[in-house]
Amino acid sequence: MSLAVYVNFNGNCREAVDFYTNVFNREKPKIMLFGDTPPNPDFPLDGKTKKLVMHAELNISGTIVMFSDVPPGMPFVAGNNISLVVTSRDMNEIKSLFGKLKAGGTVAMDLQETFWSKCYGYLTDKYGIGWQLSYDSGER
Repeated sequence: MSLAVYVNFNGNCREAVDFYTNVFNREKPKIMLFGDTPPNPDFPLDGKTKKLVMHAELNISGTIVMFSDVPPGMPFVAGNNISLVVTSRDMNEIKSLFGKLKAGGTVAMDLQETFWSKCYGYLTDKYGIGWQLSYDSGER
């Protein structure tokens, strides 16, 4: 199991990633845009949204820091734009942690299969901390 940090931005994620890449003298990361994702008829993307960053990550002093723009329609609140990411190769561990963390909290995305994970979910716990839980099959 590993723990990482996820930081959301309000349309300026690419600029922030470039900044942190230079500050911490890291190699430029691969940046996945919302437009790079498989199309979903339930959530059509306009041209502006397709250019927003869906995911990028940097290893900063041994800690994985992930970055994303918040897509239109989702709230962005400066100060609350950081979540913790738990990744495990044990799907039962992901399910157990999710079940415990959601007690008294709010589930934004229940555990489900996504194009990047067989079991992923997002919630805010009863203390207001955002958690992303993701099963890693080791096939990356």
